[in-house]
Amino acid sequence: MIDKVDALTVTSADGTTIGYYQLGRGPGLVVSHGGMGSAYNHIQQAQALADTYTVYLPDRRGRGMSGPYRPGHGIRQDVADLEAVIVTTGARYLFGLSVGGAIALQAALTLSGIDKLAVYEPAAFTAPTDWLARFERELAAGRTAAALVTAMKGAQMGPAFMRAMPRRLLELGTRQAMRSEERTGSGGYVQMRDLASTLLHDVRALVEMKGRLEDFRDLRAEVLLLGGSKTVPYQKASLAALESVLPRSRRVELAGLGHEGPWNKERGGQPERVAQELRSFYAP
Repeated sequence: MIDKVDALTVTSADGTTIGYYQLGRGPGLVVSHGGMGSAYNHIQQAQALADTYTVYLPDRRGRGMSGPYRPGHGIRQDVADLEAVIVTTGARYLFGLSVGGAIALQAALTLSGIDKLAVYEPAAFTAPTDWLARFERELAAGRTAAALVTAMKGAQMGPAFMRAMPRRLLELGTRQAMRSEERTGSGGYVQMRDLASTLLHDVRALVEMKGRLEDFRDLRAEVLLLGGSKTVPYQKASLAALESVLPRSRRVELAGLGHEGPWNKERGGQPERVAQELRSFYAP
């Protein structure tokens, strides 16, 4: 196990600081994390790869080590943030989870130098976004727990039994969980209350991707499409859609995993299993 983790920063094109963890040795691999998470959610995945790869875990904007979103932010800025890390580190491999995978796809399409890209359930093209307006209203009104419940139900996140619970009970449980984080801390994780506003930008990025599937016929990097057998149907549909257009892709379904598969174990993931697939894919 590699224990040494460095925390570094780079400056994006618009002057925003992007912080990232660096660990390991070998060819460079940048990880683009998903929604309701941060770089720290992937630390165990990085440790599982660090004997063979130098892994870079940037915090996307609004989280942890990185600066805030700016007015007018869109997926172009997300790609510019990734580009700053890629150019600084010289990494030629890229991995992305969920909306971070959608951003990684766009980065591989528009930036030169990405040889191999792996995405885990990138949610692009098929993710439901009709709940976004309600989420925005609740967030603007300071009803963070209600907004998070709207996101969970709308994006079909979390266990199915929880999504089936009445909103009243879910909001109560979410408020209690946020208070607990504020009282006791959350270790290296970004707290739910702080992640809520970042989810707004993540969903807007997915809205930008709608209707753009055919653009990815021009993606020349080799692509590994990963997903879990326990994921929701629209995630599988997204992977199938990508498989139909990408010129150089392979799809793997991991039995028993859900959308949180690449996350740390205490957050429901199985990072070593995902790392095993990545190790095989990135090998020369």
